[in-house]
Amino acid sequence: MKRKKVSIIGAGHVGASTAQLLAHSGICDVVLFDVVEGMPQGKALDLSEACPLWNSASTVTGTNDYADTAGSDVIVVTAGIARKPGMSRDDLLKTNAEIVGAVGKGITAASPNGVIIAVTNPMDVMAHLLYKTTGFPHHRVMGMGGVLDAARFSTFVAWELNVAPGAVNSVILGGHGDQMVPMPRFTTVGGVPVTELIPPDRINALVERTRSGGAEIVSLLKTGSAYYAPAASTFQMVKAIIFDEKRPLPAACYLTGQYGVSGLYAGVPAILGAAGVERIIELKLNKHEHEEFTRSAGAVASLVKILNL
Repeated sequence: MKRKKVSIIGAGHVGASTAQLLAHSGICDVVLFDVVEGMPQGKALDLSEACPLWNSASTVTGTNDYADTAGSDVIVVTAGIARKPGMSRDDLLKTNAEIVGAVGKGITAASPNGVIIAVTNPMDVMAHLLYKTTGFPHHRVMGMGGVLDAARFSTFVAWELNVAPGAVNSVILGGHGDQMVPMPRFTTVGGVPVTELIPPDRINALVERTRSGGAEIVSLLKTGSAYYAPAASTFQMVKAIIFDEKRPLPAACYLTGQYGVSGLYAGVPAILGAAGVERIIELKLNKHEHEEFTRSAGAVASLVKILNL
């Protein structure tokens, strides 16, 4: 059986960390693309020399040419500038839109049948931009943010309750930013809703920390943004697609009426498989939750409007 091929566009911290997880797992061949000459080639060579130690049969290729990404099953887009202290994800909009727009054209020519995962911020808008520039069907273009946001919320809940992080199953809706909507009513620990385990004031504090989770890391690092957890989140999505796992994961998906929103990317629970977003799970929200989701989607829509998408 032909090995799956995953191309990562952008060989910075998130892209290289994702490449490392994929190569270590041995589940696919990896192409690491960047416009900086020598950088993806050097990182790919380094990763290739680690593969014997991991007993991995993955090949890792570094390149500055989209031709080397041809025929990719999954394309992960991390290209763009990272946030600096004091910047919001939205501050990155126009700079990263130019970069990602060019990436979309390269992907279309090289891998017309691939599935795209947008990681570049502001992520929901970049997913929308890739959908428009590639002309791919919307189910083959998605954004990563929901898995990362849910992981952050799960981490903080686990710390609060002193339980294993893997026992927490979090649900996050809305845009990947300050307007995201953590859903405590649907977040469980061993099947028990956190609303039964944590007082409301503490839940609200955890929600706020999750919303500013990326900014908290940016302020600590001072010279960059998060990359280990974003890479781990991306890895989970890639694995679900190349193995056709039909795995429920929160992702930025193009909505066609779900949750009362149409023609826009926003974070929702979805089933990911070989075709990409194979189904969107529509939760029954109460009035407050629906208002929060609508507000978050509106924030994404305002950025999409700026780019005239």
